[in-house]
Amino acid sequence: MRRQHRVQHVTIHGHRRAYVKAGSGPALLLLHGLGCDHTTWLPVIDTLSRRYTVIAPDLLGHGASDKPRADYSVGGFANGMRDLLTVLGVDKATVVGHSFGGGVAMQFAYQFPERTERLVLVGSGGLGPEVSPAIRAITTTGFYQVMGLLTLPGVRQVGTAGLRALARTGLKEFRDFDEVAGIYESFRDPAGRAAIRHVVRAVVDWQGQIVTMADRAYLTQAMPMCVIWGEDDRVIPVSHAAHAAELAPAARVELIPNAGHFPHKDHPQRFVKILDDFIASTRPASYSRARWRRLLEHGADAPAPLAAVVELEVPSA
Repeated sequence: MRRQHRVQHVTIHGHRRAYVKAGSGPALLLLHGLGCDHTTWLPVIDTLSRRYTVIAPDLLGHGASDKPRADYSVGGFANGMRDLLTVLGVDKATVVGHSFGGGVAMQFAYQFPERTERLVLVGSGGLGPEVSPAIRAITTTGFYQVMGLLTLPGVRQVGTAGLRALARTGLKEFRDFDEVAGIYESFRDPAGRAAIRHVVRAVVDWQGQIVTMADRAYLTQAMPMCVIWGEDDRVIPVSHAAHAAELAPAARVELIPNAGHFPHKDHPQRFVKILDDFIASTRPASYSRARWRRLLEHGADAPAPLAAVVELEVPSA
């Protein structure tokens, strides 16, 4: 049985933020996707907390966190996560981002490399323009009003019951519908609907995803990166995992069979094993301002620093 973790709150910049913190050891920051909250990670938090300090926040505009009229850009979210870690006394973390949270994780690693030990992207945004029509629909003018009608009492209960019934059929096309039902349920809150609309409009237009890591992927040379994808993902195509491999050849790419957009929920033990193996087999990134400057100046063709060459040539004792 999954243990329910106590949700804690901290107020930063006048906004109340909810989070769960569990375990001890190296820090793992788990960032959920659009319309979700920390509960998306419940299938793996207990196991991960045996080895790590797990921090799973509700991003601003989601879950039990405040939903103000605020900056909902990926950069704004990354700033918020830096400030949350600072308040919690955490200097560095392996950042794990799912879906939209993957975009936030990428931005966090880019903005704050000195605080990022590793980067793990799970069915992540930011690796190609394609995205499900349902997410593009959120950017339309009438979304707020239409969803207000669809979340009226009675209508909402019928809708969520239908989605969960489809999820129980076991058909892979409906695999993620239980999670979709939870997102639909969250839209009953007008402030939540408005926040989600602002979030999506910052990263998606009618053509698909706007935000991309393509122009900054070379920066992953300085940071271990793992990409995890469900082979049956219907929200963001699994082909985006191949894009990640092209953009960051040193990245570890793991495809999980019989899993949809939420592989950490479909196969939590497999997910934890991949994460454990990745962390155990990589050294945490060590930030060097000189190396970061070389990467920014020369891009993917930046010369390796002398210290790295010496480290490769001299066997360990």
